[in-house]
Amino acid sequence: MKICFAASECFPFVKTGGLGDVAGSLPKALAEEGCEVKVFVPLYSGIKTIDHNLNLINEFQDIPVNIGDKIVNFNVWYGTLPDSEVEVYFIDCPVYFHREMPYTNDTDEDERFILFQIAVIETLQRLEWAPDIIHCNDWQTSLIPVLLKISYKWDKLFENTSVLLSIHNIGYQGRFSSEAIYNAGLSYELYYPEGPFELESSFCFLKAGILFSEIISTVSPSYAKEIQTSEFGAGMEGVLETRKDDIYGVLNGIDTNIWNPKTDKFIPVNYTSRSLKKKILCKQELLKEAELGFNENVPVIGIISRFAGQKGFDLMFPVIHELMSLNIQILILGSGENKTENFFRELALAYPQKVNTYIGYNNKLAHFITAGCDMFLMPSKYEPCGLNQMYSLNYGTVPIVRKTGGLADTVKDYHEFNEDGNGFSFEDDTPFALLSTIKRAVDIFGDKKIWNKIILKGMKEDFSWKHSAKMYMDLYKKAQANHIN
Repeated sequence: MKICFAASECFPFVKTGGLGDVAGSLPKALAEEGCEVKVFVPLYSGIKTIDHNLNLINEFQDIPVNIGDKIVNFNVWYGTLPDSEVEVYFIDCPVYFHREMPYTNDTDEDERFILFQIAVIETLQRLEWAPDIIHCNDWQTSLIPVLLKISYKWDKLFENTSVLLSIHNIGYQGRFSSEAIYNAGLSYELYYPEGPFELESSFCFLKAGILFSEIISTVSPSYAKEIQTSEFGAGMEGVLETRKDDIYGVLNGIDTNIWNPKTDKFIPVNYTSRSLKKKILCKQELLKEAELGFNENVPVIGIISRFAGQKGFDLMFPVIHELMSLNIQILILGSGENKTENFFRELALAYPQKVNTYIGYNNKLAHFITAGCDMFLMPSKYEPCGLNQMYSLNYGTVPIVRKTGGLADTVKDYHEFNEDGNGFSFEDDTPFALLSTIKRAVDIFGDKKIWNKIILKGMKEDFSWKHSAKMYMDLYKKAQANHIN
């Protein structure tokens, strides 16, 4: 099967969130399953061609594209994903992609990704490569199925090409003024109240993509259900309702070459489920580095996160003194909203024996916290998939999560009537629910026999990309069966 994978970011070249990890890992896993995969990503100024051994394709230079009244040229560079033969094509257009950040609030944000999407199709034409599937990701590539079925309908190269659109976060929809329709070279015929292009008086890239793709996927089964409700649909639930039979949830995988306690190069001692005593050495070293006292019987709770409203840390604010009265220590790594940054800074000052806060991101420390803590806290209001809870399960660090999205699909609540649990979860988005669940975890931590059982359950979970790749291949077949000309 030939798969074209189009995304606005791809690790290790560029990453701002989970999409980057998916684009850097899923294509490799698909290739290992026998697919022929080509990845397409913009060449942002932060991607250094020398560092990644990229080459300019001489025949693919100064390719003209109409963006509204303008003619904009692009070039194509070529490389491969590390440790694989998966080809990556970089769309180089300095006027649009040489910005400080991959995503901007600039007035031409629509034009930037219209150019990228047209360039993907134009490059496929020049390669004379007909994909069976184009796997699009989020609003930045959602117009590809629209362009294929309208602007490029004449090209027989794509007559058997189907599109799968993955929604990584329904909150980002690519809403622009109706002028963006003209910029994309599309007709205004489909722009009318509640029409395929219109959402709340804007031209919505994501809505158009949902309606024109053969199959829609999200990054977890629970999130696939949640986004069809008014609570989580971000105004898109009505659109999704019309496609409910074609929406599927596939959990993201994790890169077990990078996140594996047996081989992790960032932790002081490697360990497996059979050598858990070595995990205690990681805890000891972590607390030493954090300048906190070590006690094997005091649980250490880790937090690694962006500090955004979605992440739910405001639940801690009203109950923080009760929480800190427990016999626990907390290690925090993250950055984001000032209110949350200041809260965690002040917490470390108020409880210097119990809390250490690092504002920013440090990859080595992220691995160290994942390995060295006893518990990992993710009280998200919504979480399409989440990766950190999967990392912690594989590292024997027991997650405490709110039961939503991918967290609900990966963390099974342990209680006396459910001994299959691999962590702790709560449903209500309230400070009391958070506090009582942490208390429950701390109580059970005191019973090492039960605690080790919970740890081992988590370490046995299979979150490899191989598993996810097979599920996507099934969806690709469904997309082919659904093919819309």
